[in-house]
Parts: sequence; C-alpha cells; structure tokens
Amino acid sequence: MNYYAIRAIYTFEMARTLRTPLQSFASPVISTILYFIVFGSAIGHRMIPIDGVSYGVFIVPGLIMLTVMTQSVANASFGIYFPKFLGTIYEHLSAPISPFEIVTGYVGAAATKSAVVGLIILGVSFLFVPLEIAHPVLMMGLLCSTAFCFSLLGFILGLWARNFEQLSFVPTLIITPLVFLGGSFYSIDMLPSIWRDVSMLNPAMYLISGFRWAFFGNSDVSIQLSVVFIGFFIATFLGIIWWIFSTGYRLRS
Repeated sequence: MNYYAIRAIYTFEMARTLRTPLQSFASPVISTILYFIVFGSAIGHRMIPIDGVSYGVFIVPGLIMLTVMTQSVANASFGIYFPKFLGTIYEHLSAPISPFEIVTGYVGAAATKSAVVGLIILGVSFLFVPLEIAHPVLMMGLLCSTAFCFSLLGFILGLWARNFEQLSFVPTLIITPLVFLGGSFYSIDMLPSIWRDVSMLNPAMYLISGFRWAFFGNSDVSIQLSVVFIGFFIATFLGIIWWIFSTGYRLRS
C-alpha cells in the first residue's frame, strides 16, 4: 500500500479545509446553535419528556447526526468533484496509486472533517442542556462510522455528477429531507401508525436511532439493527465505488 499517496491526498484535503475555517467549521456549528436556541430553549420547555428525557436533551443526537450526515456528503462530493471539474483527476488515475488509496485519502479526510464538526457540536451542547452519555465509546464508534458511511456516499455523488446542479441535487432534495424525517427532532413512536410504518423505510432513521441509543440507552429500533444497517450501507457504497473504478464510469469521459 502506498501510504505516501494516502497521506498526500489526506493532507491536501485537510489543508483546504483549514484555509476556510468559517465555512468548514463555524457555519455548521452556528446553524446547530440556532437549532438549540429555537427547539431547545424556545420550544423545548413546552414539550413533554420523551422516554424520560427532556426534549432539549433528546434532540442533541439528532442535531449531531443531521450535521454529520449532510457535512460528510458535502465534503466528500466537493472534494472529488473539483479534480474532475479541473481535469486533475487524470493525474490520480495515471499515478502509481490504486483506487483504494484514492478513496482512502478523500473519504478519510471528509469523514475526519465531519466527525470533528460533530464533536464540536457535542461540546457546544453541554452549554445548553445537562447532557449525559450512557455509552461514550459506542457513541464515538457510531459517529465515526456514520461519517465514513456518508462520506462514501458523497464520494459516489462527486464521481457521478456532471455539473454543480447535479452535485447539489441529491444532498438538497434527498439526503436532507431523509435526515429531517428520520427522527432527528422526534421519536417515531409519536407518529400515527401509518406514518410510523413509512418511517421504518427511511434508512437515515436507523442511523439516528442507533446514535441516540448510545446517549440514552433506548431508541426507536434496537442498536443491533442500527449497526447492521450501517455495515450494510458501507458495504454497498464500497461495492458501487469498486464498480465505478473498474468500469471507468464517468471517469474516462
């Protein structure tokens, strides 16, 4: 394995992020703080506790997942799309490095950035609510695996997109609604039975629910099912990326 190539890609992507700290870190954190102010402070005290947890505390895992999922997709998709747009991706393809090393560098950097933003939001949440984490090690594992999973998805979108409109289409019109409707701000047990069944078809719900279980020890679905879904998504996305590189789909045009 060419560790120098992985480190070069990873370092370049992280340096690009550090050059724009306001966009990379401050913007998502400020947006999340506004959610805390509106939903936690203004509305939270009017809501009844959910599974014995105050509403302001209940929404913390959902807010972190909302940011991590959307940021992972955005970071990874823009990271690989710009080399395609500028034509420099052919330097990667012709260099003596494997697709695995390319994916590791770009996806690793995107996942790192998203996980760091998630941890910053977690730290900020302690300023607003009395938060306790029941399973901190599992929480970190789910945070990193979710960031990695959605970074793989973003990498696929970046390779698939032919223009900036396609690049923003899936995150804006598909990913964000799925995350919002995946129980970020509510428990699906609060929904009527028909909408509860519909919510079970939302893949984002399983990731958010598993992450919430790591905080409170209970969630809408079992933690085992959430872990299985995360593993399934990662395996599926890795398979799609392998197919793209093996066939040259939208890489050789």
